[in-house]
Amino acid sequence: MPEITREQVAHLARLSRLAMDDDELDGLAAQLDVILGAVAQISAATDAADVPPTTHAVPVENVTRPDLVVPSLNRDEVLAGAPAAEDGRFRVPRILDVE
Repeated sequence: MPEITREQVAHLARLSRLAMDDDELDGLAAQLDVILGAVAQISAATDAADVPPTTHAVPVENVTRPDLVVPSLNRDEVLAGAPAAEDGRFRVPRILDVE
């Protein structure tokens, strides 16, 4: 794979309207060369047809409990412990002035 040149980076900087000095152009050329080399290595890995797709690197299993219907307290028992109750419901202070 050909190396990216400083002139190519300068051309891209001009097209992007980026002002870069000589040190920045040299540094960016080296960084882009490393990036393009890594992309070339990944592109060379073509024998991945029989690798199953994954969403996680390690197996993940659901840790929630099953949703089971169980008996609960009756309304009178629950409201007996409430500071205030009205019409079979908890009574709470009004926070909005709308009806």
